Amino acid sequence: MPKGDKGPWGGGDNQGPWGRPSGGGGNNGGGDMPPSGPDIDEVLRKSAETFRRYMSGNNKKGDGGKGLLLVSIIVFLLWLSSGVYFVKADEQGVVLRFGEYHRTTASGVNYHLPYPVESVETPRVTAINRIEIGYRSSGSMRNSKSGDNSIPEESLMLTGDENIIDADFEVQWKISKAPDFLFNVRNPEETVKAVAESAMREVVGQKRIASVLAEGKLQVEQESKKLIQDTLDNYKAGIEVVSVNLLKADPPTQVIESFRDVQTARADLETSRNEAEAYRNDILPKARGQAQQMLQEAQGYKQEVIARAQGEAARFISVYDQFRQARDVTKKRMYLEAMEEILQGMNKVIVDGKNSSGVVPYLPLKELKPKTAGEAAQ
Repeated sequence: MPKGDKGPWGGGDNQGPWGRPSGGGGNNGGGDMPPSGPDIDEVLRKSAETFRRYMSGNNKKGDGGKGLLLVSIIVFLLWLSSGVYFVKADEQGVVLRFGEYHRTTASGVNYHLPYPVESVETPRVTAINRIEIGYRSSGSMRNSKSGDNSIPEESLMLTGDENIIDADFEVQWKISKAPDFLFNVRNPEETVKAVAESAMREVVGQKRIASVLAEGKLQVEQESKKLIQDTLDNYKAGIEVVSVNLLKADPPTQVIESFRDVQTARADLETSRNEAEAYRNDILPKARGQAQQMLQEAQGYKQEVIARAQGEAARFISVYDQFRQARDVTKKRMYLEAMEEILQGMNKVIVDGKNSSGVVPYLPLKELKPKTAGEAAQ
């Protein structure tokens, strides 16, 4: 290089790009000391000075192009360094190349090609988001609601038995797939709100009001959650429904007193019906038992009469057979049995005709007459 000419970096004779000697007499050429890296502060200072000279027009002849090259290099390096980005622990990096999804990065320090080649979105994928439907809370998540923050056009719903209820509920959701969440749905929060309100109305429209107000709340929440999740999956929204909480389910304020009267009447009806069922359950078994007892007694009497008749018939047949074999003996026996049956309860005087010859029989008829109670006492 001719004497007096400057190198490509604006230095003097035999100088390197960083203002150091480029010949063999320097530290790098002597071998006594190891080569040292560039002084960043010095480079930035000289670059700024060169840039000022160039912009002010005081630079020497030939320095303008070299200074512009140096500035361009610095700008290029700064442009490259702009691709460094940091993803937090609750976030996920979604890298776009010319506006199209390219890749997903985990938490920590990452790098992408600088803008406009690539850009990055970092949605919070672990954060739980809340959508309030039917009301707007002014404080904490579970604070009590009044008529001021109620939204009737969202909360009033028609049940399956054509009654109206005032239902306030919330939907908790989070991002499950960041690319789908960013590109498949234009307004995720409004989408979740619209889908949740539609699903709740559909589920409530299939239930009776008594079920929604009492024991059916949990079932309404579960069915609504499933329907919301299925709809969002069909949209490929990249959203996971964490829970659906039915905070309030009451009749409208304008008719709540009449509704309570109706509920009281229905409760009285159920009470009367239960009492009637209890009486029926008590009286029917007794009646059935008594009827069964009468049937059994009649059956027993039937068997008794039949057995007695059969016995008498068998006895008669037996006597008749004996009578046919010995008529005289049978007649006398029958006579004696008949007299025994007739005379066994009477006072009797037996006179043997064979041994009473010469004796005048005396029969005291008055004494044989039964005495009255007064005569017996005397």
